[in-house]
Amino acid sequence: MSTVVSIFGGAVLALLLAGYLGQKFLPPPKPKVVGIDLGTTYSCIGVYHAVTGNVSVIKDSEGHSCIPSTVTFRNNVTLVGYDAARYAHHDPRNTLFDAKRFIGKQFTREELKKEAHRYEFKVVSTRDGMAIFFIGDDKNITKITPDFVGSRILTTLKQTAERNLTGPVKKCVMSVPAEFDERQRNHTKMAAAMAGIEVLRIINEPTAAALAYGLHKKDGVQNVLVVDLGGGTLDVSLLNIQGGMFSTQAMAGNNHLGGQDFNERTVQYLLKEISHKYGRNLEDIEDIFRLHEQVEQAKLILTSSKSAVINLQLHSFLDSNNNAIPSFVRTLQRDEFEDINHNLFKKILEPIQKVLEVVEASPSEIDEIVLVGGSTRIPKVRQMMREFFNKEPNVSIDPDLAVTYGVSIQAGILGGMWPLTVSAIELPSRARKIHL
Repeated sequence: MSTVVSIFGGAVLALLLAGYLGQKFLPPPKPKVVGIDLGTTYSCIGVYHAVTGNVSVIKDSEGHSCIPSTVTFRNNVTLVGYDAARYAHHDPRNTLFDAKRFIGKQFTREELKKEAHRYEFKVVSTRDGMAIFFIGDDKNITKITPDFVGSRILTTLKQTAERNLTGPVKKCVMSVPAEFDERQRNHTKMAAAMAGIEVLRIINEPTAAALAYGLHKKDGVQNVLVVDLGGGTLDVSLLNIQGGMFSTQAMAGNNHLGGQDFNERTVQYLLKEISHKYGRNLEDIEDIFRLHEQVEQAKLILTSSKSAVINLQLHSFLDSNNNAIPSFVRTLQRDEFEDINHNLFKKILEPIQKVLEVVEASPSEIDEIVLVGGSTRIPKVRQMMREFFNKEPNVSIDPDLAVTYGVSIQAGILGGMWPLTVSAIELPSRARKIHL
């Protein structure tokens, strides 16, 4: 018996030694599974690297970590990401975005009518209450499903990854909002299948964000609040974490509050100023589009600076001599931007308060706050979180990439990459999102 034990022990020791030497001296294996965040506004793809345990978000040919979740169908050409976003104002009827809002979701006629009113492209209802998009002109109309729009975005992400990994991308882990039901999750998988990708697992976006920060490995962490404020939506989720087990306790949010709303409010403010200064309304589509670009850029600058300059050439304004009016130049202060959007910022606290109310918890009972989504870079948002919870939120990871980091870690686990870490186990939850 002792001989058998000795042989077995020697075999185990040899296996461990071989693993150690392999990790130390052999080149690390290439990632076999990628992590994908198919977002409402932006989408990203990442990989977990063996041995180092690092996560890389794969950049496109222009150096962007994320691409807009936008697709333009133009004649026989399909534009995706930044190519589509740049062309959007030229052909808004055939440029589709926010498809994630519709994927796999059943609407009543009134719900879909209200939602469709927000877009210049045509959204109609199928017999079973699903959304479908109509593109083309009056003579030649093509029906496009939200799944297909998602598949074009996923195909672009896949191609980007394959160029960087120099190998085929066939399997992934994907994230979805915690509120997604089984139908929505299945349609997300169908979109991936159209792009030639097998989804090994779907995890909730708040879980992915918590994984990215390693909160499941911290002692004493139980209640984690994830605030996800992106381009067009606000989602707040309260997670209870025990080791690698995640349970969603409550969810609330506003599906029509995000960075785009801050931009639009600021654009309208400046349009009134331009009208007052020049005695006429700015109605030229090209000029208004450029104003939107200027405001977006100014918003980004104001995350690190106290002021930003708006410099807009008014191509559609001519003086009495038919000469172009000089540029509209305006310095926008950070506190002015905050005043313009004062009531929108106040709305951010509403779903947070609702979630705490549902679980009968006080702000002091929250162990960790995680900020996700590009709009949480705004200094006012971070200030509000600090003041409300009386503690610093987790912001060390780029908020645009936190979910991608989390799904990439999970992808590495499923791909058998070393060093092994705790896999996320999501427990069934009866929590339903409260819409405000």
